[in-house]
Amino acid sequence: MKFGKVDNPELIDFTLPADHPDTQVVLSKGKQEETLQVYIGCAKWNRQDLKNFYPRGTKDELAYYASQFNCIELNATFYRIFSAEQYTKWYEKTPGHFKFFPKVANEISHLRRLNDQIYPTVDRYLEVTSNLKEKLGTIFLQMHNNFGPKNWDRVVRFVEYWPKEFPLALEFRHTDWFNDVKVAQELYHLLEENNIANILVDTAGRRDIMHMRLTNGEAFVRYVGANHKSDYDRMDDWVDRLKHWYDQGLRNIHFFVHQNLELESPLLSAYFIEKINTALPVNLIIPNTLVKPKTLF
Repeated sequence: MKFGKVDNPELIDFTLPADHPDTQVVLSKGKQEETLQVYIGCAKWNRQDLKNFYPRGTKDELAYYASQFNCIELNATFYRIFSAEQYTKWYEKTPGHFKFFPKVANEISHLRRLNDQIYPTVDRYLEVTSNLKEKLGTIFLQMHNNFGPKNWDRVVRFVEYWPKEFPLALEFRHTDWFNDVKVAQELYHLLEENNIANILVDTAGRRDIMHMRLTNGEAFVRYVGANHKSDYDRMDDWVDRLKHWYDQGLRNIHFFVHQNLELESPLLSAYFIEKINTALPVNLIIPNTLVKPKTLF
């Protein structure tokens, strides 16, 4: 993922901001007795993107990917609405514990920008996506960089229309959603009232949208590495923050690893999963990075 890419990542201050004060309030409402659910994965399973991850002779990339990870951030659904049959094939190729976290189609988010014409498309998208059945994780909507608070009414209508049986997370990239205190509070309240996750995006060139504000009991994190040695220190910081949130009541962690050049995503993911297994009461499979790619730094 190229979002937030910079030429000199060593010049960026990657320190995670302090939590928004209301994050602790949200987490305190969590049920401590609930089982911790942690899903960590990449954004794609394509062999070309994840070069050197697949053993020689691998015939089914998704089936192998799903033997190594417990989830996928399904970005393919951003570019087109697939048939119900395609979703069924994905469902059948993956083990019972596996989950898909699909992105909402760009016809809804980018081409029509949540205008009044999107709702038949929303219905069609959800109809086919539901074929993932119990393997469907949180669906996420990522808005265009220039989709700002002037479109507030569209966001409200979309949230009110969205069927509550489908878990939803929202990602806003226009900085005015967060640097205007009144706007931010209205947005956070809307998401809280409708049990919608507020996506956290950690990328080098957009530190202005690192809000650290959870709006329900789900931490949905999209991490973008820079193919730089700092990626690993940043991962350590995330392990510490997630452990802190777990101690405060967090029970759902959905963490997706991107890279500017995706070929190192499995290696970085394996590092992160190993650290998470130590910090939290989970025992996730550590992906078998059979052939470690030549380091880019």
